[in-house]
Amino acid sequence: MRIRQGCGCGSLAYNVVFSCSGAADLGALADRAARKLSRDKAALMMCSAAIGASIEDILNKARNAKKMLVIDGCGTECARKILERAGFSGLCCLQLESLGLEKGKTVVDEALVEKVTARAADLLNNTTT
Repeated sequence: MRIRQGCGCGSLAYNVVFSCSGAADLGALADRAARKLSRDKAALMMCSAAIGASIEDILNKARNAKKMLVIDGCGTECARKILERAGFSGLCCLQLESLGLEKGKTVVDEALVEKVTARAADLLNNTTT
C-alpha cells in the first residue's frame, strides 16, 4: 500500500480495497485483482466478511483509510452492500459486469487480472472519485 505521511503529525494515509470473493468466476477475478493491488502496494486488502461481522479492529482500520475501493463481480454488489450497511459512504466502486464481463462465462487468466487491476488502480488514483 502506498503509505505516506499525512499532515506532519505522524498520521498515516492509506488506501484499502475490499472485494467480492464469491463462488463464480467474476468473484474469483475480483478477489485476484484485489490481492494484486495489495501485492503491488496500491491498497491494503481487507476482509469484507469481517466488516459484515462487525470486527472492531477491521472497522477501525477501514474508517481510517484515505480511500476505499470495492471490487464486485456481479450486479448483486455484495461487497458494496456490506460496507454501506456498516455505515461507509463515499466508496469507490468497480463492478466487473459493467466492464462487459459475464458471470459464468468469463475465463479468469493473468491478462484479465491485469486489466481489472489497472482499472482499479486508475479509480484509486483518480482524486475526483
